Amino acid sequence: MTTAINLHHISIQYRLPRERLSGIKEYAIRWTQGRLQYHQFWALRDIHLEIGRGESFGIVGRNGAGKSTLLKVMARVLKPTQGRVIMRGRTAPLLELGAGFHHELTGRENVFLNGALIGLPRKDIATQFDAIVDFAEIDEFIDAPLRTYSTGMVARLGFAVATCIRPEILLIDEVLSVGDVAFQEKCLRRMRAFQAEGTTIVLVSHSMGRVQEFCQRALWLDGGQAAALGDVDEVVAQYLQAA
Repeated sequence: MTTAINLHHISIQYRLPRERLSGIKEYAIRWTQGRLQYHQFWALRDIHLEIGRGESFGIVGRNGAGKSTLLKVMARVLKPTQGRVIMRGRTAPLLELGAGFHHELTGRENVFLNGALIGLPRKDIATQFDAIVDFAEIDEFIDAPLRTYSTGMVARLGFAVATCIRPEILLIDEVLSVGDVAFQEKCLRRMRAFQAEGTTIVLVSHSMGRVQEFCQRALWLDGGQAAALGDVDEVVAQYLQAA
């Protein structure tokens, strides 16, 4: 199997102030006085991972384990402190609800803005525009400001834009947990169609049932480190037993 994603010993380190600061003013004063003290925090530590082309791969773990951070590394939103990332193919990231959207712009304007941010040519977005609006089920709201949208509407629009043209790699972070059951199933049908056509899918979810239903392999992250990697049922069983 051809490899679509290579993560070579990825680590991310943050410098965090040792003391809780009341605001930016106190931070600036302490910084100019040279009184700030930091400790090093490893959000990810030595993650080595290969995901095959066309594979559906799950990432599980508790809140704060590093799941979303790892997905942002794959999306090139975060640059690792150590290690190397190789992504082979056009990547569509669905990382945070409304990421890349401007809430004062209309839904129509945000379709073109978000499409441009994920690398879609304007003519392709224009060709797919009606299909995007139809899939998101927001026809009567498309010219309203995004700030008037519900969280579910924003999620639907984000998913519709990111998946209007089949990506080679699709990164999904909990976006299917928002919206009604019917729309979740609609998203899953599109993902399964992409899967059948060879798209590589990486799914972060707290729903173990969803991960087991959709993925062949999984990674369990614990404290930024790989606790288990392998067959999805075995990894989920280990994670649930520990949890």
